[in-house]
Amino acid sequence: MSRKFDRLLDGNIHPDYADVASCLIRQIPKHQHGGSAVCVYHNGRKVVDIWGGSKDKQGSPWTEDTTAPSFSTTKGVLSTLVHILVDQGHAEYSDPVAKFWPEFAARGKQHITIQHALSHEAGLYRLSEMIDSPQEMLDWEHMKGVIADAKPAHQAGEHHGYHAVTYGWLIGGLIEAITGKSLQCVLQDELVDPLQLDGMFIGMPHNEMFRRAKLIHNDGVMGAKKSSARGNGNWNEARETMGDWTEYLLEKVGVELSEFRSALRLNEDFDWNAEQTVQAVIPAANGQFTARSLARMYAMLANGGELDGVRILSQASIQNIAATQSSGRDKVLFIPMQWRLGYHKAFAPGITAPYAFGHYGYGGSGAFCDPQRNLALALTLNSGVGTPLGDSRIPRMARAVIKAVDRINHTNTSKGP
Repeated sequence: MSRKFDRLLDGNIHPDYADVASCLIRQIPKHQHGGSAVCVYHNGRKVVDIWGGSKDKQGSPWTEDTTAPSFSTTKGVLSTLVHILVDQGHAEYSDPVAKFWPEFAARGKQHITIQHALSHEAGLYRLSEMIDSPQEMLDWEHMKGVIADAKPAHQAGEHHGYHAVTYGWLIGGLIEAITGKSLQCVLQDELVDPLQLDGMFIGMPHNEMFRRAKLIHNDGVMGAKKSSARGNGNWNEARETMGDWTEYLLEKVGVELSEFRSALRLNEDFDWNAEQTVQAVIPAANGQFTARSLARMYAMLANGGELDGVRILSQASIQNIAATQSSGRDKVLFIPMQWRLGYHKAFAPGITAPYAFGHYGYGGSGAFCDPQRNLALALTLNSGVGTPLGDSRIPRMARAVIKAVDRINHTNTSKGP
């Protein structure tokens, strides 16, 4: 492994993965602030752990312990917790959510199962119909009550529509109902401590806040326009600027955008960089992670549920959660997401990876595993805008990593025993 691969990067990388470092260098902003980190595990071994750039507008350097706001990448962590609880026998995927959370049965939701919830088939994605102000999202107990009382847009299992923000209260509330413990406690007990993760927070403690990178929205990314709100990490403003172009194209081809707007449009600005936002529990959107922690979690999934002698899930569970639940077009995102149980397919242009799954996030972060290749990748950053499932950076990084692994495997096969 080599240190200081390039003056722009720090960390360690196996020489076989030099293209991954080159990909990261190209993605870190060169003429403005912003940073990133990438970590890769292959065959249960860490082969890439590098970072570079700055973690805020003042140019503070991205360091080994820097965490980054990762938006929907958080959903993959939340989903993994559910699978652990099912694997431990605390619940079954066919169980109604209301079995553990009686209040959730309101407004005809008594038949929504855990499988429906994980597969985005619960019909509870219309955030705009549930809250009047995004400030309500800062109150965890209030939002659990909101989702429990919400009326679904359709019968459970009838359609699948991306629960862009509501997924966190739905799945997080379920986890608390099953365990009788706080979500943060379950995260610590079931993932952070057993896998010795160095940075995985949903609701960041005050004494860890010094580690976080702050969002830096760059003008010109995905058609973004200049805005004084940009430097404040204003997600709604960034979506508005991205949305102008995206919605124009979608409407041109006849796509109905009402569900997209209901799931993703907030009626006023919301500051995702604010301390109270980072310390709140918003489990579909405000995870603060190191790439190292995300990659290590997905390395466990890629390695059959075990890593470094610590078993988190059974091999049978991995096979179940990797199975595709739907292949049609998503009602909110308009494209086939190939939903698994809480994850989507790993998008990597020009690469065949039918068994790879994970979750990408707004702003460009993402993490996934490929059990067929025993591969896990995580990318964190603070300079993206993009779409609800990120921009081109995580797919390009996925392509670079998979090509490196396939090249290594081909070389090893050619050498023979």
